[in-house]
Amino acid sequence: MSFTDKAKSKAQEMSGMAKERIGDVTDNERLRAEGANEQSAARTRQAGQNVKQAGRDVKDAVEK
Repeated sequence: MSFTDKAKSKAQEMSGMAKERIGDVTDNERLRAEGANEQSAARTRQAGQNVKQAGRDVKDAVEK
């Protein structure tokens, strides 16, 4: 996962946190759900990239 991809995922996660907290404060269920959804999407993307990197690491270890 490149630095740019990591930064984008982290920014999306932080944006989701902000939306969720604003939704909590304003009692806006739609905004709260949208924020939670953004966080989930960012974390899923990060997890997928981590799995891909682990696969590459295993492949490199086997080839050596």
